[in-house]
Amino acid sequence: MKKVLAMVFAAIMLFSFTACRDASAGADNGDYKIGIITGTVSQGEEEFQAAQAMLNKYGADKIITATYPDKFSDEVETTIAQVLSLADQGAKAIVFVQAVPGAIAAIEKTRETHPDILFVCGVAAEPPREIAAAADVVMLVDEIGMGTTVIEQAAKQGAKTFVHYSFPRHLGYETIAARTALFKETCAAMGIEYVEATAPDPTGDAGVSGAQQFIVEDVPRKVAEYGADTAFFSTNCSMQEPLIRSALEQKAVYPQQCCPSPYHGYPAALNIATDGHEGDVQYMLDQIAAKVEEGGNTGRMSTWPLPVNMLMVQAGVEYAIEFCEGNTEGRYDEAKFRAAVDKVAAEYDASATLSYYADDEGEVDNFYMILCDFYNF
Repeated sequence: MKKVLAMVFAAIMLFSFTACRDASAGADNGDYKIGIITGTVSQGEEEFQAAQAMLNKYGADKIITATYPDKFSDEVETTIAQVLSLADQGAKAIVFVQAVPGAIAAIEKTRETHPDILFVCGVAAEPPREIAAAADVVMLVDEIGMGTTVIEQAAKQGAKTFVHYSFPRHLGYETIAARTALFKETCAAMGIEYVEATAPDPTGDAGVSGAQQFIVEDVPRKVAEYGADTAFFSTNCSMQEPLIRSALEQKAVYPQQCCPSPYHGYPAALNIATDGHEGDVQYMLDQIAAKVEEGGNTGRMSTWPLPVNMLMVQAGVEYAIEFCEGNTEGRYDEAKFRAAVDKVAAEYDASATLSYYADDEGEVDNFYMILCDFYNF
């Protein structure tokens, strides 16, 4: 009943918004704006650059941007104020990526005075069912689904062994634990030896530098023990740079990062300059491929062909345009949203697979988990 009432309410609000417009003028009369809120460059460069790309593409008369503070956990009120500011500037839709803690509070506060605003959230950091109830559309990388796709990719690259670097704190996370179980299950089904390797926790006494040094020293040991047809994966972001560099040096297999993106780990590991090419994904892919070829490891290293956080921002904007121009059935139109994701993925010559978030209570039909295909270097 609540869902029906919510849909009726959404339809009423959309009608009241579109009915007052000049039907003959359509979207070209410039009577709507779309707000985008992201992290700063230091917190989320991919999302920030994607927002700037949307601003350049559609212009300041359609796109307005804002950033949440770097210390977002301690400055929730600032995040709320930034979202409210976008609404007060005339935004009819707001794309929020990453939807950091405080996003739900910001949405609820904004809707007190702007109840008809569309909210599209990506990289949701708050409880799934709660953010799905607050926002209209939610997106998150399908970390659990990677438990199958990463092993399948490693097998295609010739892996006979799969080394999983993690530590007790991460293995205690529900999604990582579920993905680890799938890693083991998929390895067994494909005849790949699974090796659980305990690495130092970067938040421990050794710090990030200690964890990175461990990777530098341990990868050659593992290759000496299992051979070069060994795939490596780590659950920690700070370990990606030394893992990429070591895999290349050892001519081992590296299917993807914990957070798949051409920008994650690869530029620093391979000394790729990004100045003047910010947000240029194809440039980055080409540079990585050249470095991998130079290192004699072509076909054994990969990532996703697009930064998934960029996809979330851009698809969110494309969907918001459809909403603002009156082309959606209410605030949540599954067909239009899926079309927006497909459109953006195609611009990267890639594809994205969407599935619903599901838990013990069932599926959440406006919360999407995203998997992308691989770009093999």
